Amino acid sequence: MTSASHIHSAADARRLAKRRLPWMVFDYIDGAAGSEVGADRARAALDAVTLQPKILRDVSVRDTSVSLFGKTTAMPFGIAPMGMCNLSGPGADLMLARLAAKHSVPHGVSTVASTPMEEILEVSEGNAWFQLYFSGDGTGTFKLVERAKACGYETLVVTVDVPEVGRRPRELRHGFKMPFKIGPKQFVDFALHPRWSLTSLFAGKPQMANFLMDGYEFDRTESRAKATWDTLKQLRDMWPGNLVVKGVLDVEDAVRLKAEGVDAIQVSSHGARQLESAPAPIAVLPEIRAAVGDDFPLFFDSGLRSGEDVLKALYSGADFAFFGRSLQFAIAAGGEAGLAQLWDVFTDELSIGMAQTGITDVRQLYKA
Repeated sequence: MTSASHIHSAADARRLAKRRLPWMVFDYIDGAAGSEVGADRARAALDAVTLQPKILRDVSVRDTSVSLFGKTTAMPFGIAPMGMCNLSGPGADLMLARLAAKHSVPHGVSTVASTPMEEILEVSEGNAWFQLYFSGDGTGTFKLVERAKACGYETLVVTVDVPEVGRRPRELRHGFKMPFKIGPKQFVDFALHPRWSLTSLFAGKPQMANFLMDGYEFDRTESRAKATWDTLKQLRDMWPGNLVVKGVLDVEDAVRLKAEGVDAIQVSSHGARQLESAPAPIAVLPEIRAAVGDDFPLFFDSGLRSGEDVLKALYSGADFAFFGRSLQFAIAAGGEAGLAQLWDVFTDELSIGMAQTGITDVRQLYKA
């Protein structure tokens, strides 16, 4: 029996990944800010949302496809931008890109992806969205925007909830840095996880691939605090495609973003990895939906662990949702087969949840 066949839930993928990944890598992927009560709060809020069963409706045929920026996606969920995905397994970025191509869903490509943005866009068959961090004085940031535009990206996702990188004690205890600096502690960690270490060594050390060419530099710890509303206006003026702002939890911010001409807002707490005391995203989602109106595109991520969680987000006002670290755990647990298996689990959970709540078309949940 393959490892992938043991994945029946996101929890299974996480459990298997925890066995196989070095402690440093697992805690980098899994960790949250502070003492992680923010992550617990977000999860508890999602758990508290209930779905109302409906009976004796013909739900034998169910449609999970939606329209997103003029394109049809097979599912109302996609792949959130995640940094250094190849830590979960060699080639993880391209596994995610192939998944996006197969199901015609968006694949968020992190500024600090471990595969160049150009390659991911090609392999995803145009389904990649480039996620941008503002840093320093913005010079390097705007160069990345021009590069993304030149190579054919149609959607730019600007992450705005990291003016300073949150303190995540689990990764700090391991001395996690990008790029890697291997000392005695890390050497022992890797030696105790030979399967990961040998495959990663053979494939080459994961690096921040968008900064390997001349003229591009990135310091993960550099302050991002200089970004302002004027920065957003500059980005809006220079980006001709879809502009999504990710990391929004405040109603007033959401209303202003709409007025500033962004094309969509992504309600998110960055997976509870930044501000430990931030509210649970699912709790503020209905308030933001009410404030921006029924027709404005509203996306959701943070803490999703199942297809039913996606239904909860849609019922609460989202038009689309994104999975994050669970997909990395699936790759760590079972490679590309594990990723496909977990994606099928999410799809089944969504479809079954639709049937049990009397829904035949996922678009029936939308406010628009």
